[in-house]
Amino acid sequence: MTNGLPFLPDRASTVALHVDYLIGFLLAVTVILAGTIFVLILYFAIRYRRRRHSAVQIENNLSLEILWSVIPLGLTAVMFLWGAKLFMQNHQPPPNAESIYVVGKQWMWTIEHAEGRREIDQLHVPAGKPIRLILASQDVIHDFFIPAFRVKQDVVPGRYSTLWFEATKTGEFHLFCSQYCGTQHSAMIGKVIVMTPADFQVWLGGSRDESPAKAGAQLFQDFSCANCHEPGPRQRGPNLSGVFGKPVRLASGETAVFDEAYMHESIVAPGAKVVDGYRPIMPSFREQLTEDEIMDLIAYVRSLSSEGTKQ
Repeated sequence: MTNGLPFLPDRASTVALHVDYLIGFLLAVTVILAGTIFVLILYFAIRYRRRRHSAVQIENNLSLEILWSVIPLGLTAVMFLWGAKLFMQNHQPPPNAESIYVVGKQWMWTIEHAEGRREIDQLHVPAGKPIRLILASQDVIHDFFIPAFRVKQDVVPGRYSTLWFEATKTGEFHLFCSQYCGTQHSAMIGKVIVMTPADFQVWLGGSRDESPAKAGAQLFQDFSCANCHEPGPRQRGPNLSGVFGKPVRLASGETAVFDEAYMHESIVAPGAKVVDGYRPIMPSFREQLTEDEIMDLIAYVRSLSSEGTKQ
């Protein structure tokens, strides 16, 4: 181990360094407090063991009471604020993070890069580049866990989750599903392969399938989505160009951000959040599209906002 903490797996991301510091602080506080309490118990047991004469009763000691209240309060406040800060940082990927789509299935991880490379139980990433994973489950609850990066995220059916990290060293690192997901759960393992940026570009340019956005564009036509969502006399749904990542007003008067989670819900349960000005006439595609296909559709709609025009 190179992190100086033999009880923790090797750290290999920017997140891991800060998480290790927090864990080290918690362990140090625990050991010091537990050791202090043990020593005091031993001392008092010997010093005030039962004798013929009775002990002197002390009614109160204000200074001591303040001390043992303020110190634990201060320590727990530091733990909470430190942990909350890390939690917020770990759930807010940088704007330049590269998006990769991940679907958990019994019992494998299917991974799709924006450029079209697809993988099963392997995730190739470049070192020094923020990576944003968009996670979904095809069947049951899974849990995407990379111990060396100190990142873990539940992957729940019908819900999109995001996870980000930035690898700091090249090599291969374990990837697990840490949520029991059925009889083959123990075999749902893989690896993250961190490469130099140059090697990653060479790997990325190898054999590839069509990009998720291109596959999504074909699905958009195959399922006649254009009949309702493209501008024209037949338009019965909101125009999808340039709306991804922006707030939309709903018929209920509320506002929702048009992101991956909103679009996924609109595809499988379109009546849940209807855009203001439109009738709830869109059918559900829950049984017609797989999670991989839904991710392709989302990638296509996202591309309409990044390019500003339809493909």
